[in-house]
Amino acid sequence: MGKYIIAGNWKMNKLPSETYDFVKEVVEATKGAECEVVCCTPYVCLAPAVEAAKGTHVKIGAENLHFEDSGAYTGEVSADMLVDLGVDYVIIGHSERRAYNNETDETVNKKIKKALAKCLVPIVCVGESLEEREAGITMDLITIQIKKAFAEIPAEDAAKVVVAYEPIWAIGTGKTATDDQAEEVCGAIRKVLAALYNESVAADVTIQYGGSMNAKNCAGLLAKENIDGGLIGGASLKAPDFATIVAAAK
Repeated sequence: MGKYIIAGNWKMNKLPSETYDFVKEVVEATKGAECEVVCCTPYVCLAPAVEAAKGTHVKIGAENLHFEDSGAYTGEVSADMLVDLGVDYVIIGHSERRAYNNETDETVNKKIKKALAKCLVPIVCVGESLEEREAGITMDLITIQIKKAFAEIPAEDAAKVVVAYEPIWAIGTGKTATDDQAEEVCGAIRKVLAALYNESVAADVTIQYGGSMNAKNCAGLLAKENIDGGLIGGASLKAPDFATIVAAAK
């Protein structure tokens, strides 16, 4: 399966003045990690985060980007800006951006293409609401999200994309999909990728689970065959908890 990646999504938390020391704490706490370790920070925290992670095993990611290189897009940040800072990863299509910032499957696809063109690793989020799960259309919805996200992306680039399955009903709610529920959907995502490309590409794609994974439930989730890591929210804001999750990813 894909390379193990544990990525913290800070969301709108931590100040620039706190960032350098906290990233240094993460670096120290995750020494000897057997997976890729990523801290995805707010834009204003990226510069101190990159500085703190320089020369270490920890990579830095952004929480969003724009699909244009430059222009009259007040408040937006381009891929070139992220690359110039020294950023390696970028989250695309998080459910909160879909809900609050009018992110669509089409803009997600444009952003993935731009990230790949600039050699950034996109972490692409897909997932269903509680109502959609209860209606039995989880995989119908996620299949559409995957197909639209990967539209016109060649196989050699598709394998570089990270997919994060984040059931919306389990984000910030304290609820978590059971190990089997998460594995079922992540396995189905891999089957969709195999149908779009081939088994080899599908096997190379890292598929993360991103719904309230924490220090207590991470071992069972990460033991599943088709779960190659996690996109961690609240637990990424505490270095010891984040380190526990990293240690479980082998």
